[in-house]
Amino acid sequence: MFRNPLSLAAALLATAGALVASSAAMAAPADPSDPNWPRLQKILKATPLIDGHNDWPGTLVSEAGDKRWTLDLRQLDPVAYDTDIGRLRQGMVGGQFWSVYVSANLPPLEQVKKTLEQIDLVKAIVRRYPQDFALARTAAEVRAAHKAGKVASLMGAEGGGQIDESFSVLRAYAELGVGYLTLTHSRTISWADSATDNPQHDGLTPFGIALVREMNRLNMLVDLSHVSEATMLDAIAASKAPVIFSHSSARALCDHPRNVSDTVLRKVAENGGIVMVAFAPNYISEPRRVWGAEQGAQQALYNQPPFGGLYIGQPDRAKAAMDDWLRANPEPKVTVQMVADHIDHIAKVAGHDHVGLGGDYDGLPALPEGMDGVESYPPLLLELMKRGWSDENIAKLVGGNMLRVMAQAEKVAASMANDPPATATLKALDER
Repeated sequence: MFRNPLSLAAALLATAGALVASSAAMAAPADPSDPNWPRLQKILKATPLIDGHNDWPGTLVSEAGDKRWTLDLRQLDPVAYDTDIGRLRQGMVGGQFWSVYVSANLPPLEQVKKTLEQIDLVKAIVRRYPQDFALARTAAEVRAAHKAGKVASLMGAEGGGQIDESFSVLRAYAELGVGYLTLTHSRTISWADSATDNPQHDGLTPFGIALVREMNRLNMLVDLSHVSEATMLDAIAASKAPVIFSHSSARALCDHPRNVSDTVLRKVAENGGIVMVAFAPNYISEPRRVWGAEQGAQQALYNQPPFGGLYIGQPDRAKAAMDDWLRANPEPKVTVQMVADHIDHIAKVAGHDHVGLGGDYDGLPALPEGMDGVESYPPLLLELMKRGWSDENIAKLVGGNMLRVMAQAEKVAASMANDPPATATLKALDER
């Protein structure tokens, strides 16, 4: 999802931090004097760094409005945006799944319309900057784009509500180049439970299982970020192809329901899938997750329009009280090293073949220190090298694992080429 700060106070904190950190990050995202720098450059020249989730299209909509179609994307305000062409180059990004996200709160038909507009925006960006971007749908196309010095541009739709219970809409997205569908976003939908909403189905309904199989047939990756654990397990059991988590982290280190438990990590390994570690501070640090919940509750305590809050209608007093609370309860730090801890944990539990990167840039109100934008992958990778990661395992992490997953999904789709397309309605499947 794109930027959605918990409160004005959180937004001000994030912005203030970004103003200080972004200038430093833009000046020196990695230390070229690091003894591992030549190793990293060699790896990223041979293997494209593929990130599983970036909300730049949504942020362009919210920040630039109608100007998004003509805005110069080579260098953007680093406070408003985590991504621009210059920073992608600086971060040595070789492939990016752009999220064509729309709010799960919109009416279903509006979600479909806005998804199509997001797809059109990604294609327009590629068309406007052909020297920097190339559309990609297959592993071979990603490798070809990387070899040509371009950022392979893939797309992912971030929420099952965006298909409006329609296999036909799903197929239309696939034809337009969407490479994955996240089965839910923040809300439980009619056929799948979300991680951040009350469960209704104990996972996937029969329609949801049929949808996973249709995605396999269409060579659309099944993305399990945002879904409940029951939905994760049902989807893994139903999928013939490897599944992905496009932007999730390790629940053993941070108990956010968006993260992946060790039980599920082992199932992902059996399935051949991949968990792409997200950089969201409240998915990385348990103290930061707890602080965020407490901060939101405190904000509501002081000022919760239209009827609640101790200081409702008294914004100056509410702000002063919130400032006092923030001074007494400073935001816990989240660092590059903590992100590396999640990558290490997933590699330990699931194996080095099943971990990747899914930063969620331009989708977050705050970021870890030193990871202010898409230029910030090298410091993270250098940290892992310091921990003893081999060149082979770094190559798997940055893109090799994702390319394998894509290639395996392509083989599954080829094996299903003669299967008839799914045509049943949700009512026909779930009410029989």
